Amino acid sequence: MSPPLVTVERPAAGEPEGLLVLHHGRGTDENDLIGLADVLDPEARLRVVSARGPLQVPGWPGYHWYLVPRVGYPDRPTFDASRAALSELHDRLWEETGVGPERTVLAGFSMGAVMSHTLAWSADRPAVAGVLAFSGFVPTVSGWRPSLGDRQGTRAFIAHGDRDPVIEVGLGRAARDLLVAGGIEVTYKETDVVHTIDRAILPLAADWLAVTVPAKG
Repeated sequence: MSPPLVTVERPAAGEPEGLLVLHHGRGTDENDLIGLADVLDPEARLRVVSARGPLQVPGWPGYHWYLVPRVGYPDRPTFDASRAALSELHDRLWEETGVGPERTVLAGFSMGAVMSHTLAWSADRPAVAGVLAFSGFVPTVSGWRPSLGDRQGTRAFIAHGDRDPVIEVGLGRAARDLLVAGGIEVTYKETDVVHTIDRAILPLAADWLAVTVPAKG
């Protein structure tokens, strides 16, 4: 078994009402997205955990979730390894908090958005409340297919820049179309930015998150 993934977190203000797991993009680390916690969950209702990818690549800074032979088509061995590591992490977080997958949102940017889609739409994983995907795609990998019919209660928020030179916007649109065709409720926002998280989208994402993991009581 691989060592546990390194994480940082922003705890909930009280008893967690839900869980938000953040997955960073290529070449960064677990600290890259944790600053989004207070923006997406300003009332600190949720436990927010940001994970570090397990892979380092010669010539690249930071950490990665998989190797990229071609955009849209992750390398299978490294993809499978990260999928297994994230499965272990998510299971551990659910056990620790008593907060289940039905009140969990998986979020990420770029490569981390790909892993969020992957864990949310894997047939061998529990259905989560939602996926928050910035500048990502649903991957094409030999031996893996998204499973949508058995998780109709999972919602998706997809945001993509129409000037993205790294993961072109067509991949974001394809993810939207795939999920909609599979019966998933999708909120899709496309703005005039490059490969980045558009700060103007964040209030909409926060509103979506509040509905996806509503207050208890």
